[in-house]
Amino acid sequence: NSYTSTNFENTICLCLLSMTTLFNSSQEIVFVLHGLNETQTNRHIYFVFILILYIFTMFINVTLICAIVLEKMLHDPMYLFLCNLCVNGIIGASSFYPKILYDILFDSYVITYIGCLTQIFVIYFYVFCECTNLTVMAYDRYVAICKPLHYHCIMTIRKVWTLILLTWLFSWLEVTVAIVLTARLPLCGVDIDKLYCSNWAVVKLSCVDTTLNYISGFVFIYSHVFQTILVLISYIKIIKASLRTQAGRRKFMQTCLPHLITLINFVISLLFDVMYARYGSNTSLLALRNIMAVEFLVVPPLVNPIVYGINLTQIRNRVRQLFKRKVAVLR
Repeated sequence: NSYTSTNFENTICLCLLSMTTLFNSSQEIVFVLHGLNETQTNRHIYFVFILILYIFTMFINVTLICAIVLEKMLHDPMYLFLCNLCVNGIIGASSFYPKILYDILFDSYVITYIGCLTQIFVIYFYVFCECTNLTVMAYDRYVAICKPLHYHCIMTIRKVWTLILLTWLFSWLEVTVAIVLTARLPLCGVDIDKLYCSNWAVVKLSCVDTTLNYISGFVFIYSHVFQTILVLISYIKIIKASLRTQAGRRKFMQTCLPHLITLINFVISLLFDVMYARYGSNTSLLALRNIMAVEFLVVPPLVNPIVYGINLTQIRNRVRQLFKRKVAVLR
């Protein structure tokens, strides 16, 4: 009886192991997104509104990129970093809008395992790249205002492209580590209570201990909090230097204020999502949860080019010239 019982237990363990392996196969798992439950009745209205928002976001970012690329006078470090910020904004918007548009149009609220990890990868890459790029932009403004005589010696074109390359490389390394740690987890559920796939939502579905993911998440968070602290320290010095002269105050308002608005906007938007993902309640209003979850993917890519386009005279003039030429060609 003891031998039979042991065999029976072994058989049960093997069955459970096989079921777990099958469940975690990328070909088998299909996640269900529960963030669009209230949009079924008015989904065509939502679709048109979100599509217009996506097209407008892409348009203003592409316009700003074209203005910087085509105008040789805008090939300074500040504008190149801004161009990189707009490219990253397109990546962030494209990580969210196409999937939600597809879900609303075809009434489909599912995503495959590979698709989910891909969306997480792109979203995390956008977030990490945005944080690092804003830090680099703060360094550029610090050198421009606090060390104006040495600016062109310090911020050479070679150094600018190196910083941009390192921004993308470090962001890629960070997100790769996060995805590898998530992909190794066996899962015991498929329900994601968000409009899109997020890393923490998938980690919470795991059947095993996720301490390593939790620790790595805090390491990523605190590393970028440290970047934010560096930005704040640099801006304290920038403000002190700007207040000394009227020209410094004017330069601060024209070039540093847009960056400060962009930074605050992104940090607050991202903080809402991080805090709600870890400590939020599923009993709160669905609309409020959705707004808090997508703000960092919708607002910064939309607002950043508008803020810079309005405040920076050279960009505004170049965009105006582009449109005048376009109208002349059409006529």
